[in-house]
Amino acid sequence: MKNIVLTLCLSLFCAGLFGQTYRIMTYNIRYDNPNDGENQWSNRKDFLSNQIAFNEPDVFGIQEGLHHQVTYLDSILSNYKYVGVGRDDGKTKGEYSAIFYNTKTLKVVEHVTFWLSETPNKISVGWDASMERICTYALFKDVNNQQLFWVFNNHFDHIGKEARLQSTKLIVKKIASLNKKNYPVFVTGDLNLRPESKPIQYLSKVMNDSRAISESKPFGPEGTMNGFKFERPVTSRIDYIFTSKDHIKVKKYGVLSDSKDCRYPSDHLPVLIEAVIND
Repeated sequence: MKNIVLTLCLSLFCAGLFGQTYRIMTYNIRYDNPNDGENQWSNRKDFLSNQIAFNEPDVFGIQEGLHHQVTYLDSILSNYKYVGVGRDDGKTKGEYSAIFYNTKTLKVVEHVTFWLSETPNKISVGWDASMERICTYALFKDVNNQQLFWVFNNHFDHIGKEARLQSTKLIVKKIASLNKKNYPVFVTGDLNLRPESKPIQYLSKVMNDSRAISESKPFGPEGTMNGFKFERPVTSRIDYIFTSKDHIKVKKYGVLSDSKDCRYPSDHLPVLIEAVIND
């Protein structure tokens, strides 16, 4: 009994000394498009869900998931639950930017979805965007050590340049207004922006690009958008995980180019980081 207590105390001491490690993922899973032929959701959902389960993220944010895709992942990944709503009606219609979390390690303190627009609290299209775009965020608490941290999961517009810039500024403003206690923050998503773009450069000054600060050499291709073109190099990087400047160290960063029978499970590759949160 004494040995068990001693081991538990040492574990808690080490967690406090070295910080808690979390695996965070962002993944555009591609909406269920009947015109995708052999790349239709029905042909890739098993491999995609297995890929997520194998990598065991504590949190993963998805983009483009329709309601039946979200509920499929929710049903097949038994240790996970999700927060988020459809962007078209604030309920179940349209694409989600849902955040899934491992219920064995985390619980949700609060969560909200807002629209990337001039009227974020209303269902709306912002600036010069082509359609509704949303951000879902959640405050998580570690069930073991009570660590608190935020995750903001996004899908920016693919056409509106002003919308992408203003969406970036809105995210930064929202974090500043919510995070009065300076908890660690992760920003995930398909931002439809290259690293050299003005919005990404702006965000990189306020937060850390996880690829740039990874203590280990980044793994996988530099790009994240594959377009289902298995025979071509993946060079277009538009999916990101950003972290707050304080409290978070990125130990590993990877872009996962897993395939099966020369096909990708989505037209984007997931980004996965291993991050340590220190008080």
